[in-house]
Amino acid sequence: MTQTGNAPLKITDPTKHVLTKHVLTKSALIPAAAVALLVGMLATSLPAAAQSSVAEGQKLAFDRSKGNCLTCHDIKGGNLPGSIGPALTDIKRKYPDRNELVAILVDATKRNPLTVMPPFGRNRILNDKEINAIVDFLQTL
Repeated sequence: MTQTGNAPLKITDPTKHVLTKHVLTKSALIPAAAVALLVGMLATSLPAAAQSSVAEGQKLAFDRSKGNCLTCHDIKGGNLPGSIGPALTDIKRKYPDRNELVAILVDATKRNPLTVMPPFGRNRILNDKEINAIVDFLQTL
């Protein structure tokens, strides 16, 4: 790096540039590497957690003794579906607000007092975590 008078700064060796020399020192690289590693770990673990929730939701929805969604609904991948309720397809488009779908599972009678759908949350058939897992699954349909 050379500079004479008011002439522009010429960088002849980028490794000795003032920014490289002072900003990218070992003490700056270690925290930067730690942050990059942490961000990478979070980015890869969040999709895995979401996939786990979707798998758990499908398991609950197909479980005849728990969610029991197949008794009334036709769901892709399910065996011996019912036809009392609507087919569960294109759910994310039909219910873009996830909270609306959660509310239906918690207590469908609030939305439609004449529904035959059980109030899974109100009657404690499913807990909040299970309802959220089922919603995660339904949003993939």
